[in-house]
Amino acid sequence: MIKKFISKQKLSMRVKYLGKEISEHYKNESEIIILSILKGSFIFVADLVREIKTPCKLDFLIASSYQGKSSTGKIKLKSELNMDLKNKNILILEDIIDTGLSLNFIVNALKKKKPKSIKICTLLLKKEKHKFKHPIDFVGFEIEDEFVIGYGLDYNEEYRNLDYIGILK
Repeated sequence: MIKKFISKQKLSMRVKYLGKEISEHYKNESEIIILSILKGSFIFVADLVREIKTPCKLDFLIASSYQGKSSTGKIKLKSELNMDLKNKNILILEDIIDTGLSLNFIVNALKKKKPKSIKICTLLLKKEKHKFKHPIDFVGFEIEDEFVIGYGLDYNEEYRNLDYIGILK
């Protein structure tokens, strides 16, 4: 059973606001490098980049620590970046920060590439649960520790196509 949690309209309004907030933050920069953490963030990223007015380049990383509804605790990076990040402003777009272990792994790896800055934007943040060790700069919604699906988020590759975020019961 799926309980509707965040409507399509609320998502759209919040993504527009995040786009304005990010654009304002980077207004004096010539470019940002947006790194999307796949697969769950693909719909959020597609909607958000259209709202960001700062020139940007986009690349994708695939990282996972999940099997079903549980984190295995072992991060798997399944792709590599295709661009030089030295002295660049990096904005990581994430669908959800749960434990934050995957994101810790990714940020630590990116720091070795000597970027000018690394900022984090997440659609959803499980504030009480995360163990992320870096600042989270832009947050769409703070949520309780629920298993959410839709708007790109999945359960065993299902439900990504929902145009809202639901709680899987």
